[in-house]
Amino acid sequence: MAEISTVARPYSTGIFNLAKETKKLSEWSDMLHLMASIISNEDMLAFVSDPKIVDEEKEKVLIDLMDKGLTKEGVNLVKLLVENKRLGIVSTISSMFDELKDIDQGTIEADLVFASKPSKKEVDELIKSLEKKFKKKIEANVKVDEEIIGGSIIHVGDTVIDASVKGQLSSLAYNLKA
Repeated sequence: MAEISTVARPYSTGIFNLAKETKKLSEWSDMLHLMASIISNEDMLAFVSDPKIVDEEKEKVLIDLMDKGLTKEGVNLVKLLVENKRLGIVSTISSMFDELKDIDQGTIEADLVFASKPSKKEVDELIKSLEKKFKKKIEANVKVDEEIIGGSIIHVGDTVIDASVKGQLSSLAYNLKA
């Protein structure tokens, strides 16, 4: 996985710098999401990975599929990715671009996993406390996973806060074995 991110980083950084300079961060984010969703399709991935198909044909099909979702610069990016055989990393480029955009805008994404559906008040209070802790605006993705039995698991960047019953039981079992 590190190899993919190493290859994708220069693309995402370059695109981010261009988008920031031209004040088109949202537009580029949308284009990259569109590219990633189309290319991640199983049939499309097989098509663009087929060495028997010439690059010009791959470019034409992709550009036609994305139609009005691409600017002139977006079309150039598709051509560059096809030419450099980098279409397989578009979703990583898109994710890395979004991370750079969030950092630039002072926001960070958090995944909040609860054992049962939380109230709006619980989520709002948790978000406020996370914003205080991380000193950034939090964009929360709330999910319900009954397998954690009770409590919650919070993912913010590289930080994981496991306050789930399942996590506590696993920790207890590990400590008892030691």
